[in-house]
Amino acid sequence: MEVRETGKRTAQLLEQLTALWEKSVRATHLFLSDDEIEVIKGYVPQGLCSVSRLVVADKNGEVVAFMGINGRKVEMLFVDSGHLGKGIGKQLLLYGIEKYDVCEVTVNEQNPGAAGFYEHMGFKVYKRSDHDEQGGPYPILYMRLG
Repeated sequence: MEVRETGKRTAQLLEQLTALWEKSVRATHLFLSDDEIEVIKGYVPQGLCSVSRLVVADKNGEVVAFMGINGRKVEMLFVDSGHLGKGIGKQLLLYGIEKYDVCEVTVNEQNPGAAGFYEHMGFKVYKRSDHDEQGGPYPILYMRLG
């Protein structure tokens, strides 16, 4: 497994990461309808371009996960559904913690797997919102390391 930053965000990379995002979300965000996933999917390339640091995990030349960081906050971390539970998310998160002192993340409360993962990694909830940042009816947990 190789974890590396990618600076250049080509159309091909954005397309590849958006497809990975969709596979991951369909496996983990069971509270979203197909229509909701399609709408959100339209914003993924913009989100990928807006993070200051984009880190990918390659396995045998294939990108199997990615993480976006702004400052000390994980803005996104998605693992291909076929690679969930194999320690790849942990590798990415540890990379962010060690290299960029990452210490914050927001998680959909309705995605207990992700919330449990971050809790296992030492993050604790410090705030909760009934709605996501776009005003949608998806409760968000704000978590900090430590």
